[in-house]
Amino acid sequence: MDTPLNTVAVVGLGTMGTGIAEVLARAGREVIGIDISEHAARQAVACLEASTARGVARERITEEERRDVLARFRTFTDLQAAADADLVIEVVPESYELKQQVFAALDAIVSPTAILATGTNALSVTRLAAESSHPERVLGLHFFNPAPAMKLVEVVSSVLTAPPAVDAVTRLALELGKEPVAVGDRPGFVADGLLFGYLNQAAAMYEAKYASREDIDAAMKLGCGLPMGPLELLDLIGIDTARTVLEAMYTASHDRLHAPAPILGQLTEAGLTGRKSGRGFYAYEAPGSAAVVADAQTRSTAEGTTVGRPIRSVGVAGSGTMASGIAEVFAKAGYDVVLAARGLEKAETAKSRIAKSLSRSVDKGRMTAEARDETLARISPAGALESFAEVDLAVEAVAEDLEVKQQLFASLDKICKPGAVLATTTSSLPVVACARATSRPQDVIGMHFFNPAPAMKLVEVVRTVLTSDEVHATVREVTTKIRKHPVDCGDRAGFIVNALLFPYLNNAIKMVQEHYASLDDIDAAMKLGGGYPMGPFELLDVVGLDVSLAIEKVLHAEFRDPGLAPAPLLEHLVAAGCLGRKTGRGFREYARR
Repeated sequence: MDTPLNTVAVVGLGTMGTGIAEVLARAGREVIGIDISEHAARQAVACLEASTARGVARERITEEERRDVLARFRTFTDLQAAADADLVIEVVPESYELKQQVFAALDAIVSPTAILATGTNALSVTRLAAESSHPERVLGLHFFNPAPAMKLVEVVSSVLTAPPAVDAVTRLALELGKEPVAVGDRPGFVADGLLFGYLNQAAAMYEAKYASREDIDAAMKLGCGLPMGPLELLDLIGIDTARTVLEAMYTASHDRLHAPAPILGQLTEAGLTGRKSGRGFYAYEAPGSAAVVADAQTRSTAEGTTVGRPIRSVGVAGSGTMASGIAEVFAKAGYDVVLAARGLEKAETAKSRIAKSLSRSVDKGRMTAEARDETLARISPAGALESFAEVDLAVEAVAEDLEVKQQLFASLDKICKPGAVLATTTSSLPVVACARATSRPQDVIGMHFFNPAPAMKLVEVVRTVLTSDEVHATVREVTTKIRKHPVDCGDRAGFIVNALLFPYLNNAIKMVQEHYASLDDIDAAMKLGGGYPMGPFELLDVVGLDVSLAIEKVLHAEFRDPGLAPAPLLEHLVAAGCLGRKTGRGFREYARR
C-alpha cells in the first residue's frame, strides 16, 4: 500500500463522482470513470470539458494543460476497467446493497494491493469492509459537494483498516490541495454528523409552523453568517438523501434529534425531493434548477394590512455593548434616542463608546464626519428611566435576568405614555413574562438584535399570545427603517437562531467529550465542509461558555428533550471558571490582554 496512487477509478459518475474525477485529473492522476449509464459517462466528460474551458477562459490553465487533463480522464460502463487502479472510489447511490455489490465485484477485479474507498456519509464503512475479502484495504473517503471547490475530505477508518491505507489516501488528499480530517466510522462522521441534526431541527421547526421557510433561512444566514439557510440546503442536498442520512444516524445514536422529521418522509414519498425534482421546501423553475419561483406559500408583498404606530423617538435602557449598539443603529436611521443607564456617568460612557464606533466608520470611509456628528447629536444620555416619558418605543437591553427585566418593565409601564411600544432584546427568556409585569401586555414585544448590533442585519421579532397586531406591524416597520431584516417568530425558548444553533454547538461538545474528534478537526470540518464562518469551538469561546450553558439549560427546560441536555464537559468548564476568551481560557487558551 506504499505504492503511489497514480491511477484512480471513480465508480458512479453523478454530480459528486464527476467532481471527484475532475479534481483527480487536474492533479495529474490517470482517472478511470465508471458508470453503468452511457449517458452519465458522456455527461461527465462534457462537464469536465466545460469546466476546463472556463479555466482557460479565465487564464487559470493553458489550452495545453486543458488537453492533458481531458486526456487523463477515460470513461467506461464496466467495472473491469478498474483492474489497473491503485485506488477505487465508489460514489454510487446511498444503498448498502448496491455498494456491497460493487465492493464484492471489485474484490475479484483489482489487485490485492489496491485501496477501496467508499464515498458514503451515512452507511457503515466497517460493515462494507467486513464483507470484503480484504477488509484491511477498505476505508471511507468523503468529499464534499462541489468537490472541486470544497477543501474538506474526511478520511474514515474502520477497526479493520490498515494504517498504511489511511496514510496513502491522506497523502493523496493533501496532494489534491484538500484538507484531510481523520475520523472514525459512525454515521455522518464529523461535518454531516453535526450538520444533519441541525437541518432536521430546522425541518421540524418549519413543520410545526413556528416560522416561515423564508424566515428560518434568513435567520440562519443573517444571524450566523451561513452561506445557505437550512431549508435551502436540504433542497440542494436532496430531501431523500437527508432522510437516509438521518435514519442511519438515529439507528446509531437513538437520539430523538436525529429521528427524521416527518415532513422529510412526506416530501420524499411525494417525490418532492428538492432541486433535483423541481420542488421541495421551495419550488424551482425546473428540475435541477437553482432558480426559486413563487408558489402558494410565498409571502405576498401586500400581506399584512395592519398599519403600525408612528415612531419618532426611541428609548434604549442599558449601558453595555448591546445597548450602545442598538442606540447607534436607531440614531443612524434618524431617530431621536434617549440612552438611559443606572446613572448619568454610565450613560455618558455608553455614548462615548458610540462616538468611537462612529469615528471608526468615518476612518474607513463608511460615513462622513458630518453624518457622525448628526448621529451623535440625536443621542441624549440620561441617568434614569423617567427620561422615557415621551418616547414612542422603549427598548430594554439590560442583563439577561428575568427578575431584573420584569422590574424594568414594571417601571416602564408607569413611566411610558399610553401607546408606547415596549420591547425586550432577550435572547432566551420568555417575552410574555416581561409583558405580564405591565398593565399593557398587548404593547410588549421582543426585538432580538444580534451582536454587534450595528453590523448584524437580523432582528427576530417575537410576538407573544398577547401582543397586538398593531404593535407587531409597528416593530416590523421600524426594523425595516433601521435597515435590518425582520423575521417573525413565536415566544418560545431560543426563538429561531439560538434554538437551531445551540443544539449544534452542544453536539460538537459531545463529539469531543466522546473522544471522536479533536477541537481542531471539528472546527476545520465545519468551516471547510459546511461553509461556517467559525468552527463551533471558536464560536463557543467567543459567545462565552457560561452564556452558552445558560441558553442550553433554557432550551432543555422548555423542550424536555434528553438530546438537549447540556454536555457535561460544558458544565465542567463553566464550573472551573473557563468561560472562553473573556477569561483567557475556554475550550482553548488565549493570551491575556
